[in-house]
Amino acid sequence: MGTWDLGPFENDTAADFAGALDGTAPDERESLVRTTLGRAVRARGYLDGSEGEKAVAAAALVAAQCPGGEPVSEYYGPKEALPAFSGDLRPLAVEALDRVVAEESELAELWAETNSGPQWREGIGRLRAVLAPESGPREEAPHGA
Repeated sequence: MGTWDLGPFENDTAADFAGALDGTAPDERESLVRTTLGRAVRARGYLDGSEGEKAVAAAALVAAQCPGGEPVSEYYGPKEALPAFSGDLRPLAVEALDRVVAEESELAELWAETNSGPQWREGIGRLRAVLAPESGPREEAPHGA
């Protein structure tokens, strides 16, 4: 896992995703975010770690535009302006985050093997709470329980 910290863009895959967004035509950036989230939601079986990392990054971009959302890393996140995203991306982002922390997720497994796993899950929970404030953070069983 080419990860250097807990943030959504603090890994190689998410930084590459940010670069791909910057290289995408402005009117196609929302579509790339939507496709990335949808890919994680529709994944059957085991969710690949890189797909999970991109989904978390895409969800963080959506959350950044919500009330209470935190801006993404200016250093590793997209440099180019993003459009105001459609409101229907919020529930899709929530579904993607739920899939990333689910049992059949490589990213969840990798984080569970580290001392920082609980803090990573808390960060995912904070993103989810911003995206779906009415439902609050989703309670997850500890990995392996």
